[in-house]
Amino acid sequence: MLRRSLYLLSLLLLLPAAAGAAPEYLIKFATLAPAGSTWMNLLQDWDRELRHKSDGRLGFKFYHGGVQGDEPEVLKKMRFNQLQGGAFTGYGIGRMYSPARVMELPFLFHNTDEIDYVRAQLDADLRAGFVANGYRLLGWMEVGFVHMFSKQPLHNIEEMKSRRVWLWQGDPLGQAFFDVSGISPVPLSIIDVYTSLSTGLIDTVYAPPLGAIALQWFTRTPYVSSVPLTNGMGALIVSDRFYSRLPAALQKLLLETGRGTGAKLIAATREDNEKSLQTLKEYGLTFVDPDASMNETALRGLRDRAAAQLIDSDYIPGSVFDKVRQLLRQYRAAHANAPASP
Repeated sequence: MLRRSLYLLSLLLLLPAAAGAAPEYLIKFATLAPAGSTWMNLLQDWDRELRHKSDGRLGFKFYHGGVQGDEPEVLKKMRFNQLQGGAFTGYGIGRMYSPARVMELPFLFHNTDEIDYVRAQLDADLRAGFVANGYRLLGWMEVGFVHMFSKQPLHNIEEMKSRRVWLWQGDPLGQAFFDVSGISPVPLSIIDVYTSLSTGLIDTVYAPPLGAIALQWFTRTPYVSSVPLTNGMGALIVSDRFYSRLPAALQKLLLETGRGTGAKLIAATREDNEKSLQTLKEYGLTFVDPDASMNETALRGLRDRAAAQLIDSDYIPGSVFDKVRQLLRQYRAAHANAPASP
């Protein structure tokens, strides 16, 4: 009896150590998302799901809040296997597989239903593009509809030309939009934006409402454009080197849970961005409507000129842009009488 009791006691003593043991396959994963944010909470849920379903063999170690650096630095660390993955915005995605950023062209989509349809139609081709460049797309995510935040009200492009507008340093898509608009931006790492708003180096930035609150940019920018520029995309990525050394069962599990987590992130981000718009109003930020010069024809012209510049540089192939426009024509024709989603 005593021997049996000692045996059971030894098992109980071992359980905490086993539960807290590092998984056999550990994904060191970086994100700009701050601790406590919706994004970070859902990523931690993903980790718990992976560890449970893999019997503790597969899991994450998260580096949140940009502690591993801006997205180019995270990609560099992935190449040296110091990190195995990350949650990326379109900026980082463009450095892995730039054609995917067709989804971020300004003034392209009317609503989220169109975004969901086009992304689903392009999904297989885009996943193959990531693999060809050494990455695995586990799930899509979004940062949401991107607005201009500024220290002075902005009603048109002409007013933006006299402002100190931030550009995410090294972003070809943002540069193309500012080029065709005649705006000379101030290139900076995203990590330097808050400080630069405080010092006056910049006075205008672009972000989704949720991002502007999470990064505290809204505390320095009392004005918000009512019309969004684009819908900011995102993706959950691991290096193909890491993915390829996983057993087949864990590869399947990582892909399945990644898709599911991505879907949850998209739904939660859209809901939180809607709430964030209300929060910005409660904090007293003023939403500024564009004037007559910013009509749909003018905005479409900006989009097409920016797209032409990106096509000329082969950042986004013309065939990909044409396919998206064809898909949008098909979708809009089939849903001409359907109510638009926000």
